[in-house]
Amino acid sequence: MMSVDDAYAECRAIAHKHGANFSVGFRFLPRAKRRAVYAAYAFCRVADDIADEPSPAAAGEGGRRPDEGLDAWQNELDACYENHPTHPITIALADALQHFDIPKSAFIDLIDGCRQDMVKSRYETFEELLHYCDLVATSISDISLSIFGYRTERAREYGRNLATALQLTNVTRDVGDDLGRDRIYLPREELRRFGVAEEEVIARAENDRMRSLIEFQIARAERYFNDAEPLLGELAFDARFGVLLMGGIYATVLSKLRKDPLVVIRKRLSLTKLQKVMVVGTRMLRPHFV
Repeated sequence: MMSVDDAYAECRAIAHKHGANFSVGFRFLPRAKRRAVYAAYAFCRVADDIADEPSPAAAGEGGRRPDEGLDAWQNELDACYENHPTHPITIALADALQHFDIPKSAFIDLIDGCRQDMVKSRYETFEELLHYCDLVATSISDISLSIFGYRTERAREYGRNLATALQLTNVTRDVGDDLGRDRIYLPREELRRFGVAEEEVIARAENDRMRSLIEFQIARAERYFNDAEPLLGELAFDARFGVLLMGGIYATVLSKLRKDPLVVIRKRLSLTKLQKVMVVGTRMLRPHFV
């Protein structure tokens, strides 16, 4: 069996390769918390990849269910919590469970959100989208808080606000990118409110109505960031700066989108290394998400 250190190293590599925005904050956590977060992130990333890029077997060929890959990954989660993992990621995660009381239910919620992605590609209302955010983002907040440590139960509410802000930033930033998977997360009722037809989104139309729709998404995500501010005071001290950076990176993405909202139709905006370094510096001077 792979050594625990090698298993953590594999999780770290996954986080740095696929979670470039999150991993900036991860680096500032103390070693035990950092390694546990790497393991949790890697587990969630694999689930997300299964949902996004199903294999031919997972696509239903040969009579197999589309979510069979997620079934297998959930079985590996069961094995992890029973302390006989077989995958490098769950070897690391099983070790993390010796140090942190990470709720299994949160991982199951995340997997359920990935299952939803395989069958649901449109959302009628914001409430529907918010439920999806709870599955794929609040679940990760609950996992993370169990690792970071916190003072009172209010941290869970503030953590939900931050998780929702991060997910809504993803939804907004990835409008064009998600079209490649035939997914539109922007609620249909909001498309209608701004007079944007779904066909215009698919055609990547750039007009004032589309701009207003995207600006509305940006403003709402920023409100969730503001509502999450008290979280920083609830966290264990050694996790505060790492979480501040995670939120700060995404809030900076939003500020970039505000300057050119229609960029989300054209490409997936990302921050340069210099811009991320600037986030670190500015958050040292002014410890706020937005």
